[in-house]
Amino acid sequence: MKHMHWTSLPTINASRVSLRWISDQDVDALYRIFSHTEVMWYWSTPPLADRNAAVELLHEIHDGFQRRTLLKWGIARSTDDALIGTATLFNLDFSNHRAEIGYGLDRAHWGNGYINEALQALLAYAFEELALHRIEADVDPRNTTSIRTVERLGFKQEGYLRERWQVNGEIQDTLFYGLLRADWEAVRSQTV
Repeated sequence: MKHMHWTSLPTINASRVSLRWISDQDVDALYRIFSHTEVMWYWSTPPLADRNAAVELLHEIHDGFQRRTLLKWGIARSTDDALIGTATLFNLDFSNHRAEIGYGLDRAHWGNGYINEALQALLAYAFEELALHRIEADVDPRNTTSIRTVERLGFKQEGYLRERWQVNGEIQDTLFYGLLRADWEAVRSQTV
């Protein structure tokens, strides 16, 4: 961990979005995003039930940051700083230079390339500033959009975990992906 001082999350700027700290002012946006059935369809947790659940989620985000187990940035549009999603590094294991990645985007903004842009910026931060070596992604096999997203970023499928999650009474499988620093550097050199 090179430059993480743990007083606050740094803002990471990309061309159309920034990754920033999620504050109390973002509770309504968190609720709008994570209460949407389509957004939460492939998640390992059910949609938020009410605004109080969004307040609780914000507390969990801040607690995870304080405990050094979760780094969850808000994805905000550069034009107006409106929160439209989140990008997360979690299950941080600095002794092994490893973390898992997660992301979610407001349904109204799907298909505009915001997640790809945000994740490219987050991966650059993870590999360059946090000196991580490996990042993992857990993707529902039915979520073809998310599969394309991680594969475009250089993630390699490493496994198929049967019946890993049980959400709202449904048993879900998982595709397990890994991205090594060398994989990311190879993909990045092709796009620069």
